[in-house]
Amino acid sequence: MEKFLVKEHERVDNLHICGLKIIQNENFFRYGTDAVLLSWMAGNKISDGAKIADLGTGSGIIPILLAGSKNVMVHGLELQENVADMAQRSIKLNGLVDKIKIFEGDIKNPPIEMQKHTYDIVVTNPPYMTGQGGLKNKNIEKTISRHEMFCSLEDVLAAAKGLLKTKGRFFMVHRPQRMVGIFCAMRNNKIEPKRLIMVKPHANKLPNMILIEGIKEAGPGILMEEDIVVYNADGGYTSQILEIYGK
Repeated sequence: MEKFLVKEHERVDNLHICGLKIIQNENFFRYGTDAVLLSWMAGNKISDGAKIADLGTGSGIIPILLAGSKNVMVHGLELQENVADMAQRSIKLNGLVDKIKIFEGDIKNPPIEMQKHTYDIVVTNPPYMTGQGGLKNKNIEKTISRHEMFCSLEDVLAAAKGLLKTKGRFFMVHRPQRMVGIFCAMRNNKIEPKRLIMVKPHANKLPNMILIEGIKEAGPGILMEEDIVVYNADGGYTSQILEIYGK
């Protein structure tokens, strides 16, 4: 079946987690450690039978990681038709069509199938750069994945607010330099920041990622958890990362 699901310029990568695989296109933005860490953080809070939305699902990596190991229903929303199609084929490849649905659509106007105030959890790995910030890639798919061309932080948080149940949980991975704007957008949309984890590439380096959990219509108070360090001095993964990957 695999060869019938893979198109030109695509390949199948082994995720080395629960026997899962993913189709990736060499010309598109490919998943990284940020998606795995976000899935790990959200996965620790998922109850059996939870309903989850992934905003800007891209290749479908987060739904695959969550539904591949838990009894959940995940809806992934992706703006780009060709990327959504690739994600859907990855779902078929892993035999997860009963647990994951990929919808093509705009975060600012989710499809009617994604009903308001019905989700226990919303996760998102959004574009990190503002529309004018950073270097833009000549490849349009990569540019859309990295830059806020079609949605802003406020758009993402407004969508999460609309989809989440009261006391539903929101999980995001982003860059430390955007932290103030993230917290402002969360509170503007009644999602209170509750947990923050800094992610460092090396122990002696500054954080280059943040993992954030918020709860809709919760009271104030945030917990700073232990930093995650990705690489040892020798370039190998730390024990923290190996545990997250289930090694």
